Amino acid sequence: MPRPKDKASLLNLSDENYTKLLNFISALSIDEQHKEFPEGTMNRNIRDILMHLHHWHLMMMEWYEVGMTGVKPDIPAKGYTWKTTPELNRKIWEMYQSTELDKAKSLVNKTHQQVMALIKSHTDEELFEKKRYKWTGTTSLGAYLISATSSHYDWALKLIKKAKK
Repeated sequence: MPRPKDKASLLNLSDENYTKLLNFISALSIDEQHKEFPEGTMNRNIRDILMHLHHWHLMMMEWYEVGMTGVKPDIPAKGYTWKTTPELNRKIWEMYQSTELDKAKSLVNKTHQQVMALIKSHTDEELFEKKRYKWTGTTSLGAYLISATSSHYDWALKLIKKAKK
């Protein structure tokens, strides 16, 4: 499916990719769901990937809350730039190492629903008009939301499938 260009396609693709991800995970045995991935990836298991998604949802919602007040949010996070995203992702990975898989599933589901509600609260124009909000710079709110949902879920599913081969 092409990159979403309107609210309906963003909601549909986000839900579709999220459902594919959850269905793939659910189809695995409990042992497979907990199994470590082969060496070579920072995210070493399904829990790591789900917590990565969860934390990026949280950051997206924080950017939104701060940005909509007229203040420029720290994007991607305080002390980090897009160039230092690997270091940020390492920090996120470290934060959640004691989280159980069931808790990870619950947390990512909660924040997925919150981000979907945020998308639903906006019109097509509010989501996809570039430069509409000062905090999104030259891009649109929708571009940020695509990255935090449909594109990120697709990345997660591909990573899990690759690790399970």
